[in-house]
Amino acid sequence: MIVGTRPRLARVVAGVVALLMAGGALSACGASAGDLARASCVHVNASLKLLGEADTTTDATRAAPLREKAYLQLLAAIPIAAQAAYHDITWEPLSATLSEANRVPESELVTSLKTQCQAADNSVFNQPAPPSNPAAG
Repeated sequence: MIVGTRPRLARVVAGVVALLMAGGALSACGASAGDLARASCVHVNASLKLLGEADTTTDATRAAPLREKAYLQLLAAIPIAAQAAYHDITWEPLSATLSEANRVPESELVTSLKTQCQAADNSVFNQPAPPSNPAAG
């Protein structure tokens, strides 16, 4: 009986691992567009924070690496925002603004990025937040 226990245990363990991996893959595929937009905005907010630090420092040798890190955070946000826009056109403005990061200085995008990420961060039940100005809708 002991001889047959090991192969059975190995099959059970392999089955459990396979189920856990499949569940993780399915939950990743099931991310909503709002979740993706919020995930993109995590990078955007980190970028804006780094850019703010770079702008307030008087040491140019410290500011340059902060700006580089900020830019890299924006680059990380681009594909996530593109996925969000693919699943829900509501997030197209965020994706479009981020796609300008390699052509336009980040400082020119700050206002738009803050507004778009505020909408993503405040969305409830995967619905975009309403416009802050009723006339703008």
